[in-house]
Amino acid sequence: MNEKKLDLNSIIGFVLIFGIIVWIMYNNQPSQKEIAAEKAKKEQVLQKENEAKVPAKQIASTVMDTTASDSLQLSKLKSTLGNFAYSATLPSAKESFTTLENNLVSIKIANKGGYIVAAKLKSFERFKKGSGQLVELIKDNNADLNINLQTQDNRTLETKNLFFEPELTKVGENQILTMRLKSGANEFLEYKYVLKPNDYMIGFDIRSQGLSKVLNTSKPLDLVWNLKAYRNEKSISYEDRYADIRYEYEDGKDNNVGLGKDKEENPEKVSYIAFKQHFFTSILLTEKPFEKAKLHSNDLVLNQETDTIFTKQFNATIPLVFNNGEVDYKMNWYFGPTDYKTLKAYDKNLDKIIPLGWGIFGWINKFIFIPLFGFLSSYIAYGIAIIVFTILIKIAMSPITYKSFLSQAKMKVLRPEIAELGEKFKKDPMKKQQETMKLYNKAGVNPMAGCIPALIQIPFMYASFQFFPSAFELRQKSFLWADDLSSFDQVVKLPFHIPLYGDHISLFPILAAVAIFFYMKMTSGDQQMAAPQQEGMPDMAKMMKIMIYVSPIMMLVFFNTYGAGLSLYNFISNLITIGIMLVIKNYIIDSDKIHAQIQENKLKEPKKQGKFQQKLQEVMQQAEEQKAQQKKK
Repeated sequence: MNEKKLDLNSIIGFVLIFGIIVWIMYNNQPSQKEIAAEKAKKEQVLQKENEAKVPAKQIASTVMDTTASDSLQLSKLKSTLGNFAYSATLPSAKESFTTLENNLVSIKIANKGGYIVAAKLKSFERFKKGSGQLVELIKDNNADLNINLQTQDNRTLETKNLFFEPELTKVGENQILTMRLKSGANEFLEYKYVLKPNDYMIGFDIRSQGLSKVLNTSKPLDLVWNLKAYRNEKSISYEDRYADIRYEYEDGKDNNVGLGKDKEENPEKVSYIAFKQHFFTSILLTEKPFEKAKLHSNDLVLNQETDTIFTKQFNATIPLVFNNGEVDYKMNWYFGPTDYKTLKAYDKNLDKIIPLGWGIFGWINKFIFIPLFGFLSSYIAYGIAIIVFTILIKIAMSPITYKSFLSQAKMKVLRPEIAELGEKFKKDPMKKQQETMKLYNKAGVNPMAGCIPALIQIPFMYASFQFFPSAFELRQKSFLWADDLSSFDQVVKLPFHIPLYGDHISLFPILAAVAIFFYMKMTSGDQQMAAPQQEGMPDMAKMMKIMIYVSPIMMLVFFNTYGAGLSLYNFISNLITIGIMLVIKNYIIDSDKIHAQIQENKLKEPKKQGKFQQKLQEVMQQAEEQKAQQKKK
């Protein structure tokens, strides 16, 4: 093959191309004036960084632009960040994210700060079913996690402004994300996230390695967790009422920060902190209890008449204690529903987050209401389950109801004789009381027997007020005209807002108010006939007449914004009670038989008075003696 020689045209072409390149490079070279201006600009940036905390993004870009010859610039940066300037030179020092997700939850973690910037629940929608908006507990910078790093030369660095190096691996079906804030090749602060399949709980560990030479380890690191709670439910007032901070401390005790403006608690030996948003919760748990914590809650709902984006501002400040110069905490995050069964399954006392009531009220909910309703709702629709649930509870309570009505019937039979005693001993009240008690004793009637059954029913009534607002399974479940049994059942939208009542009309509270009106109308008549008016006592007849109208109005007003499930329960409950009353009065209790039995009891040996009756008689006797002495004076 002959070697191809360069001709004159080729030589001229190469010369022209070389000349053009030289000309472009010469014209693009900055002038001495531009170089001086750029240098002054960089020095001004570095000066500002020395005067204040430097945003991590700016630090990263500054370090990456630093050349080996610009040693002054690098030394100034190191004086601000110390050894953590190493992290700003890594490839991860940019705005990027890593997503962990399973079939229940999607979590997004940012390189900057290393914390969760998005937490989405895949199975639940905001406001109403079919809205298309999934519940997002964290989004759009409503939450952050920060550790204040105290260096040995008394500078404070904030991890939320520094970049972490991510490494995503998979072990079996578990996704593991390791985030490291490095001060050198083998010195770092590490966050480790572990997400398992089909789980709301996320493993979260914080540990350090080799930082004892960099950080001041004589005092703990302050971990600060902030969250601005998004509104997710239809009723602003209802959701705001049940959103608060709950926590466990001192080996199993539980408490809450409270509702309202600027509420604060400082518990010790804290094992978990829950930012509760009525039906959804963000929880930080730790295996090794935090020595102490500063918890702060602030109500953001200034006006319930206007649309609201956020309900509460939550804040937790937690000191992380050094152990042999390092921190090492094994923790968990929970982002999920405030559902009793779900939380109970973790066996970490998380079910205490749900306010089921204290003492006997909580026991009724845990051991009667929750198992019974859970069983019924697994077979039938939720609205029907509430009705059947109410019927079963009222049937179980019917013997107590019967005892109460039987006592009223006995008092009604004795009323004429008590009236005679009142007339006979009109001028001697003490004698009148004594003779009345003798009559009760001879007839075998206990005047307090009607009160005791009513008192027994009160815990069940109070337990229902705790159970239904906390029943997550009612959320967005429809029944008849109610599209959500966990919220109000609006049938009319008002063009104005009525104080205490709201801007809508709910139908179930109206039905419940009507039912309680007729129930009180029936019972008040019997009570007035059964109980004679005692001298010196307030007019019970007038009080009962007032309560006949006050109770339904209170039900109507305050239940208008409550969940439809609770109003439905109260409506059915009063309806069934009315039915039981009618059956007992018309088919079970026979006034003639009761009268005959009382007359028969009078002929028998009087029963020995109980301790309560004896005490009551002694108190009345003492009161009469004091009254007589005052008259003599």
